[in-house]
Amino acid sequence: MNYDVVIPASGSGTRASLGYNKVFYQMKDGKSILEHASSLFMEDDDCRKIVIVTNEESFDDVFRHEKVVVVKGGETRKDSVYNGLLNCDSEYVLIHDGARPFLDKRALEMVKEKVVERKAVVLGKIAVDTIKLIEGDKVVKTLDRNQIFMAETPQAFDRKLLLECYERCEDIEFTDDVSLAESLGHEVSVVIDEYDNRKLTRKEDFRDL
Repeated sequence: MNYDVVIPASGSGTRASLGYNKVFYQMKDGKSILEHASSLFMEDDDCRKIVIVTNEESFDDVFRHEKVVVVKGGETRKDSVYNGLLNCDSEYVLIHDGARPFLDKRALEMVKEKVVERKAVVLGKIAVDTIKLIEGDKVVKTLDRNQIFMAETPQAFDRKLLLECYERCEDIEFTDDVSLAESLGHEVSVVIDEYDNRKLTRKEDFRDL
């Protein structure tokens, strides 16, 4: 199979209290979080293109690599991913968070294998904590954690399927790309991630990197 990956990498780093886009935070080895998030794709022969979508003022901060194409982000995440998709031309496309630098190669391979079979796939974990449904400050119901799936990235799609979803979405509200596919009637399959693939978000997430 062959694929392109779109990596949304816009942001201000507000929750991380960095004062700048967190994906450009340098880890102990001197490489940015964004470069680590992209590293498996740089090494993977199946990956033809890495489309990094970021603010125009951050273009010069993006690392250089023969696979990398830098694209201007939009006003919303939806706009940014769509801009990235327009620069893809492989059969499949993966969407991966620029703030997830710990993706494991085995997890990536499982996602790639599954998307060829199913066309829309999300990587994630089954919840381990007890999950409560609340209203205000009251518990309404305890949910079955075995049916609670914590979505991560990469999320993988037949490129034409995802592009069609974006061209139809208009007023649809969604927080990730599989939510969009679901809302338009597409079946999404899951891949259980057994590895550390956490997203770096808050100030404490950046300790000891």
